[in-house]
Amino acid sequence: MTVTLYFHGAAGTVTGSCYRVVHPGGQFLVDNGLFQGNKSVRELNRKEQPFVAKHIDFLLLTHAHIDHAGLIPRLYREGFEGPIHSTVPTAGLIEYLLADGAGIQESETERTNRYRARRGEAPLKPLYTREDATEALAHRVGHPYQEWIEPGPGIRVRYWNAGHILGSASIEVEVQDRDDKTIRLLFSGDIGPDEKVFYKEPDAPAGFDYILCESTYGGRNRDDYTLEQRREALRIEIAAALERGGNLVIPAFAVERSQELLHDIGTLIKSGEINPTRVFLDSPLASRVTRVYKENAAMFEDVQLSADELFNDKRFRIVESVQESKDINNIRGGAIIMSASGMADAGRIKHHLRNNIVRPDATVLFVGYQAPGTLGQIIQSGKKEVRIHGGKYPVRAQIRTIGNYSAHADHNELIEWVAERLPAHGALFLTHGEDKSRQAMRSDLMKLNLSSDQIIAPMLDDAFELLSSGIGARSQPKTPRIDPAQLCNDWNNEYADFSIKLGQRLAGAKSDAQRLKIMRELQKTLADLGSVS
Repeated sequence: MTVTLYFHGAAGTVTGSCYRVVHPGGQFLVDNGLFQGNKSVRELNRKEQPFVAKHIDFLLLTHAHIDHAGLIPRLYREGFEGPIHSTVPTAGLIEYLLADGAGIQESETERTNRYRARRGEAPLKPLYTREDATEALAHRVGHPYQEWIEPGPGIRVRYWNAGHILGSASIEVEVQDRDDKTIRLLFSGDIGPDEKVFYKEPDAPAGFDYILCESTYGGRNRDDYTLEQRREALRIEIAAALERGGNLVIPAFAVERSQELLHDIGTLIKSGEINPTRVFLDSPLASRVTRVYKENAAMFEDVQLSADELFNDKRFRIVESVQESKDINNIRGGAIIMSASGMADAGRIKHHLRNNIVRPDATVLFVGYQAPGTLGQIIQSGKKEVRIHGGKYPVRAQIRTIGNYSAHADHNELIEWVAERLPAHGALFLTHGEDKSRQAMRSDLMKLNLSSDQIIAPMLDDAFELLSSGIGARSQPKTPRIDPAQLCNDWNNEYADFSIKLGQRLAGAKSDAQRLKIMRELQKTLADLGSVS
């Protein structure tokens, strides 16, 4: 048996990271993440996985973000019994993230089932439950950086700092093929930027047979900045938002982004440069994760506050209870409200957006990547009206974006990371990015003396034979789990956009007669389409 690499997620899209390696001694996974984005992409979470969970020997986890770890409880629900290997901090963080993810699955399924019941549809089961998450957490095994481990026969692994979030890692893997030759792989995980509070720059050795590199920010560069310049950009946005008189709402991931923002806001308050009335971090998960960051404060770099001051300003309110969260809705101005999720796809942030987005004096500030089809991307794109919890809401708030809080390396930083890891004797796989991002990276990577056939952009469930002499056979699934055309902007998004525009057109018509004419013309068009099909 040769070594075969499967791409079961983050191929042609940014989320759902999952790679499977089949080798003479068995098979294992690297990551098992939740798909996020438009409805068609999210439906992948409920479809049958293209492998048998109980046949997986172990799982290697790059970091704790939900798009890399969020389907792990489902894996155990379906029969997986092996260990989860990660760095020590990642093993600590997933204790909170998987439990929180299970709670979201249960509550969102309950909300969906109320809607389905009104339509006479059968109820759904949660993707996984808190019990499934508890079972998964019992199998954690934490490891230090840069020390070899042997998780299975013929396998050696070590973790390298990826500079993305607390505990994030690139994973170096050595696997024996049928001829006892060693195949060397490097899974990048998510790579952090050069300028980032808390951590050193990403690191890993050079010289592999195969490298898998993320491409989230392929084709996009941020302006060069220092941490001081980043903090100044935040100060300008906060000052302008407070001057408008309303609240400032910031969708922020519970892990890393929230803690970085709290650090910088606390620094700006201490220096007297901003004066918000309250700063809310409204996320039970972010609250628990922030405690983990406090416990690890001694290891951080580039921190402007002492360990006692970190996250401890008297104006900070770290909110956990539902009632406290609801009480924030009574505040009409002067507050900074941070809440998860960072792409506004789930969690309490949707309630705060619903409450503030209709107010002209309010501001919504995006500080990170917004995947296609997410509520965050739709708002950021300039839509005049959006759907939240099934209702339509006009966008009257100021919509702002700053890019320097991204936890991802930009295009040039990714190219530099790859250059420092070369040579890749067999192939370089571009993953965890949209096709346009991968194409942009491909153009610049070819300048590093990589041939065009060495740079591969796999699609979902593609499989590659990994030979010591170079890439072998490539196979693709007979029946794709999703139409690739639906990965970025699916028909559900188009339908939602169409229904909003139709409502606006009807509302703007001068008379009922005009409205009736519009409806009849649409009905005729639909009838004509039906006869053609």
